[in-house]
Amino acid sequence: MAVTSQVGLLGGSFDPVHRAHIALAQAARDALGLEHVELLPAARPWQRGRLGAAPEHRLRMLELACADDPGLRVNPIELRRAGNTYTIDTLAALPATAQYTWILGSDQLANFCTWHHWRELLQHVRLAVAERPGSPVAPPAELAQALAPGGLVRIPFTPWPISATEIRQHLASGQPVGTMLNPRVLAYIRRHRLYLNPETP
Repeated sequence: MAVTSQVGLLGGSFDPVHRAHIALAQAARDALGLEHVELLPAARPWQRGRLGAAPEHRLRMLELACADDPGLRVNPIELRRAGNTYTIDTLAALPATAQYTWILGSDQLANFCTWHHWRELLQHVRLAVAERPGSPVAPPAELAQALAPGGLVRIPFTPWPISATEIRQHLASGQPVGTMLNPRVLAYIRRHRLYLNPETP
């Protein structure tokens, strides 16, 4: 089947989606010449603990955050699948008519060799990495050896000092978060009273 488009994929818990997520998706699309970027909210990230918001809330917040940019699309494929969320299963379920680029931060790149069937992932996507605060862009030695030429590209991106963990903590303690979130996302969080309970270790 012929490849007809170049598509970026940005996965995550998006708990909640914040401005740095959207800025990264846009930067990758523009720098790499992608037709669009699909944001894939995870149902049950197996390397994370309990999430702060239910899947339907995280999905709706993503839709609100992407509403103004037709080059960003929300793909709920992982929310519709039972069990733990594994990237390899997601890639197997996507249409074969596109060439896919998996977008990730340098912190995720450092842990890439812990992902489920990570070597097989490299047969389905090229990796595009952006620097995250405090995490240089440096693939683990095992990953560097496994990558084909051109299998890892750098996204020109100035790191944003924003994290979902910080946002959840601020919301729980009543601190301002307006500069970190799309106004529609913040209004949704307040309307549904999300992230009001402090996180436990």
